Amino acid sequence: MSVRAKDALAGRAAIVGIGATDFSKDSGRSELRLAVEAVRAALDDAGLTPGDVDGMVTFTMDTSPEITVAQACGMGELSFFSRVHYGGGAACATVQQAALAVATGVAEVVVCYRAFNERSGRRFGSGVQHREPSAEGVALGWSLPFGLLTPASWVAMAAQRYLHTYGLAPEVFGHVAVTDRKYAATNPAAYFHGRPITLADHAASRWIVEPLRLLDCCQETDGGQAIVVTSVDRARDLPQSPAVIAAAAQGAGRGQEQMTSFYRDDLTGLPEMAVVARQLWRTAGLGPGEIDVGILYDHFTPYVVMQLEEFGFCGKGEGGGFVAEERLPLNTHGGQLGEAYLHGMNGIAEGVRQVRGTSVNQISGAERVLVTAGAGVPTSGLVLTADR
Repeated sequence: MSVRAKDALAGRAAIVGIGATDFSKDSGRSELRLAVEAVRAALDDAGLTPGDVDGMVTFTMDTSPEITVAQACGMGELSFFSRVHYGGGAACATVQQAALAVATGVAEVVVCYRAFNERSGRRFGSGVQHREPSAEGVALGWSLPFGLLTPASWVAMAAQRYLHTYGLAPEVFGHVAVTDRKYAATNPAAYFHGRPITLADHAASRWIVEPLRLLDCCQETDGGQAIVVTSVDRARDLPQSPAVIAAAAQGAGRGQEQMTSFYRDDLTGLPEMAVVARQLWRTAGLGPGEIDVGILYDHFTPYVVMQLEEFGFCGKGEGGGFVAEERLPLNTHGGQLGEAYLHGMNGIAEGVRQVRGTSVNQISGAERVLVTAGAGVPTSGLVLTADR
């Protein structure tokens, strides 16, 4: 894909199966078992068997290798296997990789998955505790010695600049948290099912790193999620209504680092997401006014606000007001703040449910859904549409 031209991937592949484990704080089982449970559930949903799978995609952070998951699931020969880097930024890119493989005939049925014990095992929120020397780790050397040790602290730098530039107060981010928890409250699969919050609750929650409060930060979750991708033609013969991949894109901005891009010209936006936005709109032939539901990666509330601005849903500094006015149904599963933190893979599943018409918080007439992956790092996004 070029950053300057429409690509040829649109409409060549579709998501036909989604499956997940329960979302918990202590799964009581291995990450491999979580991966296998999610993959088998996704294949069952698609009406396919392990023997139908010939491709696998996951994250570089996943501890369950493709061949190990394939063996444990009872799959046969694989002709395609891939891993995508940059943490949550990889989520939608796993589906892009799968769609590319399907569209080019490298594989026929590709499973994307992510499984971890992120609460009971390694907790990403605890920050950097040990790193092997690497070129990409050099950037952290300019931040860690001064106390910026956690993802929240890295995001807080950009969030503080955003508030200063546009003359806003931290409460503007609360609209995202309230919206997510509203949808989570009616989603039985969500960890915060039955527990909505108010703006007052947000404002009363304790500081984590100013201007981020506890309710600005996503939860930590044990669980697994899997997605099945195949051709649109084959999808039409399977049980579920296909969610057609109308566009898929990756993006990295100029001077990009992993959540510590503090030396770019502007800290109030997300240039990597702007790259994704241009590619998605160009390839899908759509614009922000034509999207029915937005599933935006919400590890921290400020980056949801900035994503809305980068995608052109509203002007700079207007994202909080846009959310408050409920001008776009947002994170209808509850997001990572309300449902579960699965590095964005559960957001892709919710996008599929909205297109199918099966979400517990179904938006009437939803046929075009925008899904994004982790912001602040090299990232990715999808536009999913109904098969019409």
